[in-house]
Parts: sequence; C-alpha cells; structure tokens
Amino acid sequence: MNDRQQPPEPVVALRDVVKRYGSFTAVQPMDLDVESGAFVTLLGPSGCGKTTTLRMVAGLAEPSAGDILIKGVRVNDVPIHKRNLGIVFQNYALFPHKSVFDNVAFGLKYRQVPKPEIVQRVKRALELVRLPQMADRFPNQLSGGQQQRIALARAVVVEPDVLLLDEPLSALDANLREEMRVELKKIQHQLGITTIFVTHDQSEALAMSDKIVVMNQGRIEQAGSPEEVYTRPASEFVARFLGNSNLLDGRVLGRAHGQLRIAVPELGDILAEPNGMAPADGDALRLVVRAEKLHLTERLHGSAQPGSDGGDNSTSLAGRIETVDYQGQSARYFVTVGGHSLQVINPIDRRPFSEGAEVAVQVRAGDIVLLRPE
Repeated sequence: MNDRQQPPEPVVALRDVVKRYGSFTAVQPMDLDVESGAFVTLLGPSGCGKTTTLRMVAGLAEPSAGDILIKGVRVNDVPIHKRNLGIVFQNYALFPHKSVFDNVAFGLKYRQVPKPEIVQRVKRALELVRLPQMADRFPNQLSGGQQQRIALARAVVVEPDVLLLDEPLSALDANLREEMRVELKKIQHQLGITTIFVTHDQSEALAMSDKIVVMNQGRIEQAGSPEEVYTRPASEFVARFLGNSNLLDGRVLGRAHGQLRIAVPELGDILAEPNGMAPADGDALRLVVRAEKLHLTERLHGSAQPGSDGGDNSTSLAGRIETVDYQGQSARYFVTVGGHSLQVINPIDRRPFSEGAEVAVQVRAGDIVLLRPE
C-alpha cells in the first residue's frame, strides 16, 4: 500500500488546450495547473495568447482542442454563467444605471440568493474593498480606483471557485496602480481565492504572483515562481522580456576550478558556473547577465584589463560609460566594453558615475545564466 500523499488536484487544469481562429493558431497545445489558493499570472506581450487563454477558462471562447477542467470537472461545454467564476475586466464593465449596491448584488440576485443574505454579503464585500459608504452611489460618481474596487467586490461576493482578472489595473495612473496591486494581492490572500491574472506588465507579475507563466506566440516559454523565472530565464525571450538583460555570444575554452572559461569575441574571457550544463570545449553558448548583477567601480588606468580574474570567481572588465539614465535611487548605465554596449543598473552611493568615466565592470560567475543558442 502506498502511504505517500497524492498532490491535491489543481482547481484549474488545461490539458493540451488549443485555440484556432481559421488558419491562425492563437494558443498552441498548452498544459497548465493552477493550484488551490494560488495567484497565477499569464504574462507576455500583446498577441501572445494570454487573454485568449483566460477567455477559454471563463467560457467566453471555446477551445479548438483539449480539455479545461475546474475542480476536476470538464467545462468545455459548460456556459460561463454555470462555471461559478468571478471576473474583473480591463474596463470594469459596471452597469452605469445601477447603484454600487445593485452592481455588487447582481450575481447574487441572478443566483436567487435570499434578500437578507444579499444585503449581508454585499455589505461584507464593500467592507473588504474599503468602500462601505459607497453603496448608494452610481459608477459615474466614482474615481477609476473606486470603480476597480467595486468591480472586484462584485467578482468576489459570489464566492467563486476561481477569480479571473484581465489587466484590471491598466486603466489606472502609475501611483494608483501600485497602490491597487498591493491591495488586490492583500484581498486575494485574505480570501485564499484561486486567481488567474493577465498582464503585460512585468513589475505587476513579479510583485503579485505565486507563479508566473510567460507566454510568447501562443506558447508557454517558462512557468515558475517569480524568482525562478527572473533569475534563471529558460530562453532568450524570457531573458529579454523580464528585466534588463545583456546577451552575449561565447564559446567554451575549458574548465578551471569547477568554472567554465568562456571566450566572448571583442570582450575577453569570462568565468561562469555550469549550473547543470555540461558543454564540451568549443561549444557555442549564449550568456545572459542581468543589468543589476553587474557592478561598477572606478577604474585607475592600467588596472582591470578585459577578462582578468577579479577574484571571488568573478571577472573584471575595463569599460567606459557612454550614457547615464538617472532613476533616482539608482542609475542605468550604458557601458562600452570592448566591442559591446552593456546595460548596468546600480544603486547610487552619493552621486552617479558621469558620462565618459573609466570603470571596471565586475561580473560574478554565479550571476551568469547559460543558454544553448536558439
């Protein structure tokens, strides 16, 4: 008898799901599990298939192939109003002629919940989004942030199995957007509600998610925790889409003390940790280095020659700052190193480096991600 516990069944499961529009395939065969209580973000550029995927889970689009399961039940043929979902759209979709109370109560009335219970549940939902005093107002009397909160209250008041959020913060200004993403995550955590969130904004995805699913051209490029996806991108697309990355072509020269020594044309030799890869001498590799993983120090003439070992399993490269992108607490520098222009993001200590400054660019072996050329 096997005493080992089986992992819990995912609340939402996609199995070989495909979506075609005529000859165009919007979503390639996709498998995805969304665990109970998880906040899962579908992240990618416009046209990558993320909203189409959400619409298939919602029942607003029918998959061309494959199965969608919610709590273990296949729902391909189940209409949207029978899937017990909460949905918040980009434009909130509030009824302009209904009061806030009636907007929030709409799903409960549709489910024929008794009136006294409707009053109690709407009251609780409005308290949850911190707008209990707004029940008698109409949508045109609310700010954008307040409308977003009311749309969220309407979605969660029905106690859905899954909360679906389609870029709900995109219409807000930058400061309110940051405030609302904190608020949204707090409410999601408080309710423990399983959530699928669609965005093209990497900072939202990194800040809010338990799991990020990076999509490109209808395919999942990588799925994992925010830290995993950011620090260990599985492809060039993920490396470029998330954060500021430097991508370099190199060729393996050999090994030294467990490190790979990699020759990068017009730059020199760089040390990198294999991290599970076992390339042969002479193999071509792509090196990914996040801009904030490079460290700048002032360089005295004659020190830090390109490719020289900077100690601590690191490489020091001689560079010159061409452009400074001042960002307040930090600065993004464009540094010419050999024949390359590298992006470097460093916190500012006293004052930023100035354009034309001679610098040493330090890169640690463990901060380099190695990819096979695509």
